[in-house]
Amino acid sequence: MRSLPALYAIVDPLDTGRDPVELAAAYLAGGARLLQLRLKHATTRELLAAAEAIVGLSRAAGALFLVNDRADVAHAVGADGVHLGQEDLPVAGARRVLGPDRLVGVSTHDMAEALAAERAGADYIGVGPVYDTTSKATTLPGRGLEAVRAVRAAVRCPIVAIGGITDETAPVVRAAGADAIAMIGFLARATDPTSAVRSVRARLADH
Repeated sequence: MRSLPALYAIVDPLDTGRDPVELAAAYLAGGARLLQLRLKHATTRELLAAAEAIVGLSRAAGALFLVNDRADVAHAVGADGVHLGQEDLPVAGARRVLGPDRLVGVSTHDMAEALAAERAGADYIGVGPVYDTTSKATTLPGRGLEAVRAVRAAVRCPIVAIGGITDETAPVVRAAGADAIAMIGFLARATDPTSAVRSVRARLADH
């Protein structure tokens, strides 16, 4: 079973106006070893252009690169995999697009979804939101550390915790059973995203 870096950095400028490629470069400069590109409101061409640029940066840095939602775009740019939501392609469909060796992750929000994603063959599952978050337009209330602990006890595949996590809370969430910590807002809205990545990695001993 493939292990993941402790920090799962999601490249989404949110409301900052930052360029996603520049944001990705800043995360990589801070030592991020896994990036996911998430541009919910971009056109397919915009998403493809950003993905093409970031996959090159990621390769040069030795980092994994995933595309959110779109297996076709991930395939087109030669990404390391895709992250799927509950309304996206099923895992089997994504594997038909990407092949058997690419990473396929799935967002889950309750135990039933987590178990279903593991049965479907997901390489890892996202669990959250752990805390309340403003990074997503239609979000669920925070489920707390107990949700992470419960899913950890029920599945064998790696868990990526997400939702309102900061550098201060990241170690606590990881101690609850998460293999990796996904961050959007804490990194994207940081005054210095590179320093923010370094801070999180230091707290998680992500070496």
